[in-house]
Amino acid sequence: MDNIIEAKELQIERKHFYVEFRENDRGRFLRITEEAHGRRNTIIVPSTGLEEFNAAIDDVLASTERATV
Repeated sequence: MDNIIEAKELQIERKHFYVEFRENDRGRFLRITEEAHGRRNTIIVPSTGLEEFNAAIDDVLASTERATV
C-alpha cells in the first residue's frame, strides 16, 4: 500500500495533472498522472532519480526559452 507524502492537483486547459510524492515498501517515488479525454497516463520516477529528472526538465525548458528569444 502506498502512503501519500505530498500531493498537488493541477488543471491546465482540458487536462488534469496529479503530482504525488509517495512511499511504499520498496521506497519513495514521484508519481505524475495525466487525465484527459477519459484516458489516464502515469509515470513513476524513483526518488533516486528525481534530481536527474528535474535537471532534464530544466534543460529542455531552458533550451525552449533560448529558442523563443
